[in-house]
Amino acid sequence: MTLRLIGSPPKESPRTRDPLGSARPYDPLAALVASAIQRNQAAERTLLLAVGPAVLSVVRKALGVHHPEVDDLCQEACVGFLAALPSFRAECTVVHFACRVALLTALAARRRTDRQIRCAIDVDEEPLANDADALSPARSLESARRRHALRELVNELPLAQAEVLSLHIMLGHTIEETSVIIAAPMNTVRSRLRRALSALRDRLGTSAQLKDLLGGRHDPVG
Repeated sequence: MTLRLIGSPPKESPRTRDPLGSARPYDPLAALVASAIQRNQAAERTLLLAVGPAVLSVVRKALGVHHPEVDDLCQEACVGFLAALPSFRAECTVVHFACRVALLTALAARRRTDRQIRCAIDVDEEPLANDADALSPARSLESARRRHALRELVNELPLAQAEVLSLHIMLGHTIEETSVIIAAPMNTVRSRLRRALSALRDRLGTSAQLKDLLGGRHDPVG
């Protein structure tokens, strides 16, 4: 299951327009937000069931499938998602909003514990977004090592840069999609991503091994 498609409506779904005139996909879950904010248990349960698979996928991609705290952090992310609903402005889908909460929860957990994932040879994980080499065992191993190295590097970045880099590289969102998810101008996203990539280049320049592990990733901001 590809995260970019989670929560995306079918092409024939109706679209609404925001005050600026840009088309936005219709999101049936948005109608439940007001009730969930009022602690309506049925609405909360429906939302959690809908966003649960996406939350799990994000936490796994950020921390690794076999990280010992995946389940606990998914629960923490779901609690955080419900708590954050009053700040939801329907600028993205409810699922994408939950994904952002899950990503921030996972990144915060890494910083809080200051642990590194030891599963460098973990070929059972989901591939990075758009990783076309995952079918070959050798390529799968290489992909797993890239994920491990990328997570270590992301853990050292400022949180705002780590979030943008994770959304773009780990989860496969475009610059425009990332802008919508974090409710920031595209120029801000590009700037954060550029700084993050610059920091990664500095790190990779001193480590040929890491450069090989993260090989094939192009600079999406020029």
